[in-house]
Amino acid sequence: MVNHARNLRRWVVDYMRFGTLPLNRHGQMNTSILEDEDLAQQIHLHLQGIAKDGYVKAQDVVDIMATPEMKKYLGSKTGITLRTGQRWLHNMEWRYGKATKGMYIDGHERADVVEYRKGFLSRMNEYSKRMTTYDQDGNILSMPTGIDLAAGIYPLIKVTQDESTFTMYDRRRTKWDHEDAKQPEAKGEGPSLMVSGMLTEEWGELRHGDSESRVLFKAGKNRDRYFNNDNLVKQVDNAIDIFEEKTHGFKRALFLFDNATSHQKRAPDAPSARKMVKNPKLAWTHRPNRPKMRDTTLQDGTQQKFYFADDHPTMPGWFKGMQVILDERELWRAGLRAECKDFKCIEGAIDCCCRRILFNQPDFRNVKSHLEELITARRHLCDFYPKFHCELNFIEQYWGAVKLLYRSGPRVHRMEDMEKHVSAYLDDIPLLQIRRYANRSARFMDAYTRGLTGPQAVWATRKYHGHRVLPNSIMEALDTAGKA
Repeated sequence: MVNHARNLRRWVVDYMRFGTLPLNRHGQMNTSILEDEDLAQQIHLHLQGIAKDGYVKAQDVVDIMATPEMKKYLGSKTGITLRTGQRWLHNMEWRYGKATKGMYIDGHERADVVEYRKGFLSRMNEYSKRMTTYDQDGNILSMPTGIDLAAGIYPLIKVTQDESTFTMYDRRRTKWDHEDAKQPEAKGEGPSLMVSGMLTEEWGELRHGDSESRVLFKAGKNRDRYFNNDNLVKQVDNAIDIFEEKTHGFKRALFLFDNATSHQKRAPDAPSARKMVKNPKLAWTHRPNRPKMRDTTLQDGTQQKFYFADDHPTMPGWFKGMQVILDERELWRAGLRAECKDFKCIEGAIDCCCRRILFNQPDFRNVKSHLEELITARRHLCDFYPKFHCELNFIEQYWGAVKLLYRSGPRVHRMEDMEKHVSAYLDDIPLLQIRRYANRSARFMDAYTRGLTGPQAVWATRKYHGHRVLPNSIMEALDTAGKA
């Protein structure tokens, strides 16, 4: 009561002196010193420096504000509390949680990767003109243009491929658990099941009737061995059959693969100088029990055979050897050795040894991968994503959604049950969700086309998540947000 009386007396005096009563501040918004952009930027840059080599903690913000210069800025002798540090981190768009794997930073902006990315995006820009695109609600956004069947220009459908491995005991790590009813966890990850899938925007997984392009593979030494290039080529050949049956030959597929070394493997009979012998040899092949190396086409259009004719008087069907092959190309000179020691030629050398000369010949250098040869031979298109750019392949998000279902589903203890559950979850992802994943990848492509870096593309893709492409004002938006 004494306090109320004092307040009342003070208000009366204020009213008599100034003609107004003091305002009640209850419910008014207090401003934060973080609204000072210079201070917020200084804290943000300091935290980014910590994040490069370690982990950011709320205590780091407390320590920053405990320095003498910051105390002076605050006009306080005590700094801030840990709870305030946590709140400030959240206000500066830092989020606490598990590290995500949506993008690989190491090598992402490497010069050669960026150069390849530019060429890939240029090709994708041309491909997209012949594709149907969809908005966030799954409705058609644009139809293919420039189609001329007589000239061999068909509508395109993007078919993206990737593999993902499921493990039997992979379960959710965070869940409600009662103290008296805890379930014992199995040790280790358990047996694995690899899935190689083909995904499209039009239909989801590539399938037709009872035929499906999906491959389930029990990888391991004493199981199905390992999923290699030969397995993938076989899967793609089957996928093309399904695609052509589904489209009746009136569309073409654009097959997209990761830029993995295994995907760049050449056909068994492709020209290769890597293990060629210098002199003629009977029954030589590039690898044991593999087919003979096929004929090649020189720059002037003539064909060259790597084996003598079967009616040769002294060496019927023998491999010619590098010396004869070079001599037929008028590239042989006396004294050329088969290869430099350990094939470590002098930097910049192009004609120091037989192997190096052949390595630099256009018909050897420009051999396509086995995958690309198969796909183009069947009149479809093939391309490879840039390295370190998993965000461009929308099947990656599809795998994440399927694994979430698997981890949340019933426990399995037999391989047959695991295959059944994984197959069911693969079918459970709605087509609309897949189209939204494809739009997210399209936003990343558009961001890189506009010259954005990886971190800028992540920010822009999240901010404009309802779009397939970014607005023309994206650079101004980046500048306003301090991301430029």
